[in-house]
Amino acid sequence: METLILQGRSIGADDIEAIRMLMAAKPHWSRRRLSVALCEQWNWRNGRGRLKDMAARSLLLKLEQRGWIELPPRRQVPCNRMRCQKTHEFAWDQLPLECSLEELGHLQLEEVSSDPEKRARLAGALAQFHYLGYRGTVGENLQYWVAAGEGRPVAFLLFGSSAWKCRERDQWIGWNAQQREGNINLTTNNTRFLILPWVKAPHLASWILGQVLRRLSQDWQNKYGHPILLVETFVERDRFKGTAYQAANWIKVGSTTGRTRQDRDHRLKRPIKDIFIYGLVKNFRERLRA
Repeated sequence: METLILQGRSIGADDIEAIRMLMAAKPHWSRRRLSVALCEQWNWRNGRGRLKDMAARSLLLKLEQRGWIELPPRRQVPCNRMRCQKTHEFAWDQLPLECSLEELGHLQLEEVSSDPEKRARLAGALAQFHYLGYRGTVGENLQYWVAAGEGRPVAFLLFGSSAWKCRERDQWIGWNAQQREGNINLTTNNTRFLILPWVKAPHLASWILGQVLRRLSQDWQNKYGHPILLVETFVERDRFKGTAYQAANWIKVGSTTGRTRQDRDHRLKRPIKDIFIYGLVKNFRERLRA
């Protein structure tokens, strides 16, 4: 068989045989126990030294889908994570807040992914007020909220996994498929940005983006053990112009085609989105192509 790249890891015939031998030796093990043992065997860890258990589970599933291994039966029936994600509606202070950026006073920016209460309020705000709603987070992510005065929330941001493939972005970076597979984790996507609808303050959005970008890489390093070199976002053209991103010096590198990779018959239509990019270090291209 040819060598495959799965979950960012090269998998060859010897790896497949080792996985088969492990399952044969431990037929009573669950899928989770197998994935943990595989991580330990390969010493497969993230930048903080933690076993990449979820990546190993995804890898095993992909091998099974290709017919190369047969996993033990599931011991639990997993729910669709997006459908099972529960958010709560919170009571918000919706008193109009319309003023200049200076009149908002001191603004507090906080990364809240490790704070269950604030994380839940962020999810609730996105579910209630963002046009795309909230579908949970998958993989590495950071979550921010911005508060004014004595802690009154005014905005929320979510950063998660970048698009696996994006022609305009990939051409602009200049990396090949192998470089992308090895370094995609050094990029992130600003998947949600919400200023609460009753907050009207000129230049607030670009100010928030500027503040977040100054600390984003270090926050990622602190949580996951590696930096972020590049940030992307996709702005739905029929709804927004991307003014805040442009004011914060993001670069527009192109637009999507309005198709998805499942649209093989050219029947599925999706909103066209403008692609904006922000490099967090001067030599991000060289480092992403390394």
